[in-house]
Amino acid sequence: MKTQLEKSQAFAALHRRGHCFVIPNPWDAGTAKMFQHLGFQALASTSAGFAFSQAKTDETIAAQDMLPHLADLAAATDLPVSADLQSGFGDSPDDAARTIVESAATGIVGCSIEDATDDPAAPVYDIGLATERIRAAAEAARSLPFKFMLTARAENFRLGRPDLADTIRRLQAFQEAGADVLFAPGLRAIEDIAAVVRAVDLPVNVMMGLHGPTPTVAELAAAGVARVSLGASLARTAYGAALRAAQEVLEGGTFGYTEGTLQAADLNRIFTS
Repeated sequence: MKTQLEKSQAFAALHRRGHCFVIPNPWDAGTAKMFQHLGFQALASTSAGFAFSQAKTDETIAAQDMLPHLADLAAATDLPVSADLQSGFGDSPDDAARTIVESAATGIVGCSIEDATDDPAAPVYDIGLATERIRAAAEAARSLPFKFMLTARAENFRLGRPDLADTIRRLQAFQEAGADVLFAPGLRAIEDIAAVVRAVDLPVNVMMGLHGPTPTVAELAAAGVARVSLGASLARTAYGAALRAAQEVLEGGTFGYTEGTLQAADLNRIFTS
């Protein structure tokens, strides 16, 4: 197994200028090992996917539940793992900094911190507080004995606030505050994505796996995107397949779903490799 330092070095190297890579989102140790087997170069956790696996809803996982899960992911694979740490498990800059240090102890080598508040009346933090939270997280990341890649997320588009100008202002502020990667989940138009890339100097992550037409990896790379994550879309795909299979048995009494299943021997080969 590679050391945390080796994983951190590999992860940082993937973010070199002119390089675009896909970072899938496992929701347990098995899917982490499967994605490594397929040849991906890094992994990112999904808070929603993990929540679903615990029969909970997204944004309801507490730090004491998330941290052991991250340790399981990091231990399951030689690949670098970056964590979806939601809003940093607290409102204050100190909360964000503490979360960075605690999560780094699990073996991960990067994370994302959102500017979402979970308050419908004010869904994103004031840009000043949001920036201070990223600044504190960046200082905590720099205090670690290895490179910990901090991704700062501007959540406007994900939360139904399609304000590109404000999103860019936030990402620029997060860049100045010390983030390593910038991310605005919910962007899907290639013109908007390209505008974000042009407006900042750091690597940009985008999330695909959304409903409806989306750009290809090649188109995203041509627009200057550095990293493509998939959010909870793979977890939702798996749950959708299981739901449809169970409905077929319950409602129709048939077992046609078995035509698309993996064989136990195939899974055994993956998990013993």
